[in-house]
Amino acid sequence: MTRSTTLPTVADGAALPGASGMELPEFLPDSTGPQAVERTFAFLDLCGFTAFTEAEGAKRAVDVLTEFRACVRQLAARRGVRIAKWLGDGVMLVSTDPGPMVATVSELLARLHECPLPVRAGVAAGECLLFEGDDYIGRPVNLAARLSDQARPGQILADGDVALLAPGWVEVVDRGTRRIKGFGRVRDVREVRMGRDVRLPAAS
Repeated sequence: MTRSTTLPTVADGAALPGASGMELPEFLPDSTGPQAVERTFAFLDLCGFTAFTEAEGAKRAVDVLTEFRACVRQLAARRGVRIAKWLGDGVMLVSTDPGPMVATVSELLARLHECPLPVRAGVAAGECLLFEGDDYIGRPVNLAARLSDQARPGQILADGDVALLAPGWVEVVDRGTRRIKGFGRVRDVREVRMGRDVRLPAAS
């Protein structure tokens, strides 16, 4: 028996509500220039990697870096966060939503707690420009990088808007105002971390 499926129609060629990406070719937005998008960014890095390499040797350092990257890949894939680029002993992550990003970074630091090198992170969200389809330019990118630079080993610093959307199992600590290079005084910078009573299942 043949089944007939009736698809919704598009009146006068306009896109269906919520159907971004399904428009007729003539109705697609111009993609020749940068596009304004809302994104959440995180920067993470292994603290003291250069000194560790000199003290322990390149092979041991590569082993630690391999473990770090494997953990990042696994959690990013499970939570729907994209790896934008590897940065030597660090990584830049990007997400369309703050919640999954905070969840990813919080679990990452908890899982890497016993790593020979501590990890630190900075997270920020906001409007930026998507340039040439795979690069991001704007305030939230730079702020996330600066927050990571200011974080202590084992610490996650996030802007206030991101922290407010953290999942319930993530603790949010008010950190007040910070002076950040290139931004001046930034209000409502907070520390986020996985709750102490949260149990981590064994890595698969």
